[in-house]
Amino acid sequence: MEFVANHILSIVIFLPLAAGVVALLVPANAHRFFKWFALIASLITFGLSIPLYTGFREGIAAPQFMEQAPWISLFGQQAIWYRIGIDGISLFLVLLTTFLTPIAILASWKGITTRLREFYAFLLILETGMIGVFCSLDLFLFYIFWEAMLIPMYFLIGMWGGPDRIYATIKFILYTMFGSLLMLVAIIALFFLHERATGVYTFNLMDLYDTPLGRTTQLWMFAAFALAFAIKVPLWPFHTWLPDAHVEAPTAGSVILAGILLKMGTYGFIRFCLPLFPGASISFAPYIIALAIIGIIYGALVAYAQQDIKRLVAYSSVSHLGFVVLGIFAFNIQGIEGGLVQMVSHGLSTGALFLIVGMIYERRHTRMLSDFGGIWKSMPVFGAFFLIVTLASLGLPGLSGFVGEFLVILGAFKVSFWYAALAASGVVLAAIYMLWLYQKMMQGPVENPENVNLPDLSFREVMVLVPVVIFIFLIGVFPRAIMLGKMDASVNNVIQTVERQAHGGQR
Repeated sequence: MEFVANHILSIVIFLPLAAGVVALLVPANAHRFFKWFALIASLITFGLSIPLYTGFREGIAAPQFMEQAPWISLFGQQAIWYRIGIDGISLFLVLLTTFLTPIAILASWKGITTRLREFYAFLLILETGMIGVFCSLDLFLFYIFWEAMLIPMYFLIGMWGGPDRIYATIKFILYTMFGSLLMLVAIIALFFLHERATGVYTFNLMDLYDTPLGRTTQLWMFAAFALAFAIKVPLWPFHTWLPDAHVEAPTAGSVILAGILLKMGTYGFIRFCLPLFPGASISFAPYIIALAIIGIIYGALVAYAQQDIKRLVAYSSVSHLGFVVLGIFAFNIQGIEGGLVQMVSHGLSTGALFLIVGMIYERRHTRMLSDFGGIWKSMPVFGAFFLIVTLASLGLPGLSGFVGEFLVILGAFKVSFWYAALAASGVVLAAIYMLWLYQKMMQGPVENPENVNLPDLSFREVMVLVPVVIFIFLIGVFPRAIMLGKMDASVNNVIQTVERQAHGGQR
């Protein structure tokens, strides 16, 4: 038990990888084994991640649960370390990952019928990559996880996706690889710039925060990192890969993509861009805020124009993630904490929306709005869950979506009235397209005879949605007790770093 306590973070990261490798070694004809094995492995991982939350100490900005060991020597120095830890910024993203993975596995119980061994193995391996991104405190290690998680997602969309899955997969990989390669160049440049200033070769993130950089250098380095993160968010106009990837991905792939992968971009802005390049962050902030606000409004308007339900939900992500980016670049505690809450809330509500789309698709094999109407009559339990998730997504007070959006708008208002006013229009538009979606699907007369006798949710499907709905309510009612108190110190530390640069101080 002492070993587990001392290495809990490493176990949480690599247990899914170990389980995925074991699954690949089992004969492929053991179909039921792979479902249960993947579910149990992911539930154990989630259970082991709970002590990260219960044992997390408030009021401490420094990383907790740290582990480090020398890894690779370069130029005669121990430059690369296996160094991991979490703070109030990464804690909830790790928990979101371990929470959504078993839900995605359970949601695939009936929908995936071919190559079960590979499907569940890739989901587990993907979980390791995602958790590793949020826990890495060494830039080299971070980049390894950042790139590694693309491989299983590539196969999940490319092998189990829709008719245009190859096009969507290649587009997804090309977009993300382009941004990632520019970021790699910047990481290597930062490595050598730190050595030139201090004589020490290191990828240690805590040391790199103190690297003295000139204004022009900061601007170029920020641009390289920010492009990679903007593509991943995705920030308008780098969003065009997202709807295709969502539409073609299987339900589990869409849940993971919307719930977790997109958050790597917004996390990257907070963890890397702001503290590494605070001066450049301040200089670029008006332009990034402008892109975020455009994304909020554009994503909402385009979502309203969609007839494919899955594509509508995908464009809603462009709008919701615009709120997160706006909050981050407001550079105040309300904005950044609101952005972090919005990340988690979006992962829950939009992940649940994709689960709901997958459930109705399994019954009707269509996602076109024109094929539905009046479904509440035959699926009242489905309708109740759909209503709760819809209200969470549009930001109803008492649900998680309201907390994040309210704090972001409050933070934006402290910077500019117009930022807040324009962002608030996105809330109104979200109410329009989400309620329109719900009305078109659930209410009115049943005009299509295929909708008359649709089976309501099974016990398994209810168990998929219940945990998500519980957390939507808990975060909406108790945001400070559950989230905000644990992130205060870490967020304040980032803000102070940026403010020192803004006032001409040293980092």
